[in-house]
Amino acid sequence: MSEFNRQKAIIMEKVQESINSVLPILVIVCLLCLFVTPLPTGHMLSFLVGSLLVVAGMGLFTVGADSSMTPIGGRIGSTLTKSKNLPLILIVSFLLGVAVTVSEPDLQVLASSVPHIDTLVLLVVVGVGVGLFLALAMFRILAGIKLRYLLLGLYGLVFLLCAFVDRSFLSVAFDSGGVTTGPMTVPFILAMGVGVSHIRSDSNAESDSFGLVSLCSVGPILSVLVLSLFYGQGEGAVAAAAVAHETTTALGYAYLFALPEYFRETAVALLPILCIFLLFQFVSFHMNGRSFWKILMGIGFTYLGLVLFLTGVNVGFASLGSVLGAALTQGPLRHFLIPLSMLLGWFIISAEPAVQVLRRQIEQVSSGAISGRSIQLGLSVAIALAMGISMLRVLTGLSLLYFLIPGYVLSLGLSFLVPDLYTAIAFDSGGVASGPMTAAFMLQFMIGASSALGGNVLSDAFGIVAMVAMMPLITIQLLGVRAAIQERRREAATEAYGEADIIELWEATP
Repeated sequence: MSEFNRQKAIIMEKVQESINSVLPILVIVCLLCLFVTPLPTGHMLSFLVGSLLVVAGMGLFTVGADSSMTPIGGRIGSTLTKSKNLPLILIVSFLLGVAVTVSEPDLQVLASSVPHIDTLVLLVVVGVGVGLFLALAMFRILAGIKLRYLLLGLYGLVFLLCAFVDRSFLSVAFDSGGVTTGPMTVPFILAMGVGVSHIRSDSNAESDSFGLVSLCSVGPILSVLVLSLFYGQGEGAVAAAAVAHETTTALGYAYLFALPEYFRETAVALLPILCIFLLFQFVSFHMNGRSFWKILMGIGFTYLGLVLFLTGVNVGFASLGSVLGAALTQGPLRHFLIPLSMLLGWFIISAEPAVQVLRRQIEQVSSGAISGRSIQLGLSVAIALAMGISMLRVLTGLSLLYFLIPGYVLSLGLSFLVPDLYTAIAFDSGGVASGPMTAAFMLQFMIGASSALGGNVLSDAFGIVAMVAMMPLITIQLLGVRAAIQERRREAATEAYGEADIIELWEATP
């Protein structure tokens, strides 16, 4: 197969993954709009055009991330491994964490939705949080520190700070922790973690490469909570719902005028990653021309995909979620909001690109002992429950902490009952589960419903990503409890059978 045909096949495969991710939402929304909830035609047409851009953007973005972020992360991890220089590893990890995070599409969507924190301020603060905790995660791998003890201390600090934080920051802080670990960040830091873990030679080294995502999810929560102690407490106003374009020409110009802005913003976001790659290329990598240009092409795909994705999301795709959420609160349809949210959650996670990356690494590290299918089922149940609880909060105004505190206490308690690998996988799964569809559509869906009901959007609608990040901690570790019980039963049965068999064999020997 020629290089052109191979690249074309890869692009088509990633576009198909994007279609699988967007299609369930597209079908459900179309059915609702055509037969249940009447909406202006302009909203629907804008949503369909936005969906096409989201599919194309996600496809190109994941192609680029796979061919640039993963190789760069792996090469940097290997280079740092060879240096065995702890300060260098920590400094580079911090810089890379900041650079990769600010270009994460999920974070950019969330930052543009938060009305009371400047977008650039939120991006920088979250990026610094990820950078610091990526450095901490690398130190944990090198030192062999148990993940559960770090998580206990860090989440204890998180909930202590919650007592002093304004409600308008609380949900945003936890949501920031969920959106930072998406299709840009996850392949990069997982590859980097595996590379750095090779410094250690013990049997737990490779399994300790899990846990990076979980620690990188805590960093933004803490950084935004600390920001709230110094930042202004004004709540601002949530962006208005989508404008129904009167003509197709008006719709076309709306998308056309938005493109230059996202070309500029995306270029600024990706520039630090490009500079770091070029620096390592000239100082350490010394890749041949073909490999070098392949990664540059991957960064180009990432750039174009991110521009298309953000344009589709912000102009048409996400905004319909707000309009639809508001419309469904009227009359008897209100009673179907919770099951509808759960249905959307079940389908959203089934084709999430970052989840597929994690599944492949789980099966590889566990040599197939941990089934990717069981992990997928656990995540589907978790996200369906998370969406249902989030809509329950919108309808009732219940505090996010009523669910997060018991949830994290239970999940941290389960960490003492399951194998370490399951704990690391569970917390990593929580980080990767909140993908583009959660930030792009479901958050706006909750915002629309909360606004229509007269609720506090910042405290009631925000927090959905936090729930999506928390629920897998429980369901995946429950799978670990089941696996531990089954393993003990097998060992007991083998031991009993083996002892009897050995006695009979020796007695039969002449």
